[in-house]
Amino acid sequence: MQYPDELAVDGNAVAGSLAEIFAVDVTSVRVTCNHCGETKPLAEETAYVRGPGSVLRCAGCASIVGRFAKARDAVWLDLRGSAAWQIRATQ
Repeated sequence: MQYPDELAVDGNAVAGSLAEIFAVDVTSVRVTCNHCGETKPLAEETAYVRGPGSVLRCAGCASIVGRFAKARDAVWLDLRGSAAWQIRATQ
């Protein structure tokens, strides 16, 4: 669906909101697996961290829910294996 251009702004409009979201203790973030639908805190998922990046697998079905890699000048996030990440709003 295309929205009228007068309603659109660039991505800078959400930068402040995203900064608040990513400035939290992520161990309590609830991750929903895109494959089996199970939702668990990130701290309870299975992590593999010995490669050039990290892989996060669902504790229920072992599907990949996230990949993370840090390069010299960037961080790469691949979250397509997760249906949602529920992050508590900061007070």
